Amino acid sequence: MGAPMRSRRTPHPPCTYAGTYQVGSTQNVDAVLHALSDSSGRTVLEALSQGEATVGELAALLPIARPGVSRHLRVLREAGLVEVRQEAQWRVYSLRPEPLAEVDDWLGRYRSLWEQRLNALHTEVARGKKQRRSTR
Repeated sequence: MGAPMRSRRTPHPPCTYAGTYQVGSTQNVDAVLHALSDSSGRTVLEALSQGEATVGELAALLPIARPGVSRHLRVLREAGLVEVRQEAQWRVYSLRPEPLAEVDDWLGRYRSLWEQRLNALHTEVARGKKQRRSTR
């Protein structure tokens, strides 16, 4: 057999938001979105939105082994979504909402785009209803 065929297409340049957003900001958004992509991480955040919790309390909410819980907590901590403090023999976790606000800010640009499109759609639907009434 011969050598594998190589693609003749040139690769696309990497997509970057550096012109619109600060580079550090998109890295934070990426880390937060990665952490939120897992349902176990979202379950932990939902629980912590009600108040602080120990690792044991959080582990009781998840159908996974304790090492898996620790991995999820590490991902959330590295994304800045939770903070931990030692209290006697317990590790107590609490929610840090600031990274979620960063994601909300980032999504705001797209939210306004969709709001404009939905408003335009609403206007067109209203025009269509008005035209149908006037032709009856």
